[in-house]
Amino acid sequence: MPTRRTPHPDWVITRRRDLGQRIADLRRTAGLSQDDLADRIGMERRSIQRYERGERDPRYSELLLVAEALGVDMTDLVR
Repeated sequence: MPTRRTPHPDWVITRRRDLGQRIADLRRTAGLSQDDLADRIGMERRSIQRYERGERDPRYSELLLVAEALGVDMTDLVR
């Protein structure tokens, strides 16, 4: 995968971390481990870890799957 020529601005990185924290909080509230969530949406646990740490941006379709697995509307994840 090609790398970006310029780094993301700080506000993008902050929003990515906020999203990851919301995913982690909602997952814990639902009583799920990272493995449980990954199994429900057909992903690897490493991907969930990277989302929650703010290291990776989930694709739109992945956000839909995460929201469905957590029983929340996708807008609750990306607000």
